[in-house]
Amino acid sequence: MNDVTIRRPLTWASAGATDVGTVRPLNEDSFLCQPEIGLWTVADGMGGHDGGSVASQMIVEHLSHLNTKNNLDDFVNDIENTVTDANNRLLEYSRAQLNGRIIGSTFISLLIKGNVGVCLWAGDSRLYRFRHDKLSQISIDHSHVAELVSEGLISEEEAKTHPEANVITRAVGTSERLDIDVDVFDVSVGDLFLLCSDGLYNAVADDEIIQCLRETSLELSVNKLIKTALNNLASDNVSVILVKGIHQNVSV
Repeated sequence: MNDVTIRRPLTWASAGATDVGTVRPLNEDSFLCQPEIGLWTVADGMGGHDGGSVASQMIVEHLSHLNTKNNLDDFVNDIENTVTDANNRLLEYSRAQLNGRIIGSTFISLLIKGNVGVCLWAGDSRLYRFRHDKLSQISIDHSHVAELVSEGLISEEEAKTHPEANVITRAVGTSERLDIDVDVFDVSVGDLFLLCSDGLYNAVADDEIIQCLRETSLELSVNKLIKTALNNLASDNVSVILVKGIHQNVSV
């Protein structure tokens, strides 16, 4: 391997899909792939007809207008401000159109610039990293059961079947104050990132996810993840984005 090979620029390929699942009549998830600026987002809406889908779509629509920034901190601030603006607009929409009925959406975004990755989120949509054949969760769920697990009151296994497993503690559009968590980490060639709504990880176990991620292309992996969730009778909408670091001119 020569210096030219080592210094080939790193790029990020991605693929995504969403499905209504096997129970819900409406898909309230939305997702956005923006590899040209290094930003990917999954949003999982809640609030039923004219509610959850509006919320998730508003988040991704707002983010779709962002432009890249040379400074990473400026870019992160832009994302936070954009989602906060969506939060305020959803509150206005609820008051004006829905008589104050609460609607909202989780969101999780992955931002990559150079060799740095940034995860921004509110709610229980997740970001995983698949590196060296090991799957690790980067985001931490904003949910009641996640708090119980962190406090040592229940185990992770008990959390999966807890009666309040679907209770989230943070979302966009549900309150005047929105706290967005931010985590920064290194990225490298070969890293594979999975953004998903809870419809995926509630229906597909980690070992099944890993098998799907071993497919030969991102599109095949995305399709297999969705198909596995449906085969497992996913009771919620299922959204998946995969993002992989590659050298240019290398097929994925």
